[in-house]
Amino acid sequence: MDLIQIGKFMAVLRKEQGLTQEQLGERIGVTNKTVSRWETGAYLPPADALLALSELFSVSVNELLSGRRLSAEEYREAAEENLTRAIGESSFTESRFTWKEKVEFYKKKWLKEHIAVMCLWGICVFAVFAVCLVLKRESLGFGAAALMFLVGHGWRNNAMMAYVERNAFDGSGRR
Repeated sequence: MDLIQIGKFMAVLRKEQGLTQEQLGERIGVTNKTVSRWETGAYLPPADALLALSELFSVSVNELLSGRRLSAEEYREAAEENLTRAIGESSFTESRFTWKEKVEFYKKKWLKEHIAVMCLWGICVFAVFAVCLVLKRESLGFGAAALMFLVGHGWRNNAMMAYVERNAFDGSGRR
């Protein structure tokens, strides 16, 4: 199975639909980074994502895994080969969960593991705002607190989605 060819085919199909990586990711519940990794051949989408992509692009999963549109004669031959390879190369052992359930599971797990850091960051934001109020610099305090909140939110979202992608999609769990 040629992941690079599969990725290029997915990119062609996405562009035929007039979608950006971000728009495609939103439709199937992943980040644009995940779509990019699929399209560059970094790793294969999980089975549930392949089904969603197949439906969205009106191609068979077999064609997705072949990395091209197939004629009727090529279809049967490619089906057996793709199925055999997909089973052998699958990185997911928990087939009872859909990929959306895996994403939600790992998001909640990350939030539980990092709740203390997020609370501490919230206290810091509040402290900056309170100090500026005491110093009668409300506008500075509001601006600083808002900036800190946005930075914290960006960090949280990026770190959480990197964790989700690492654990739910490639299964490595590596940091």
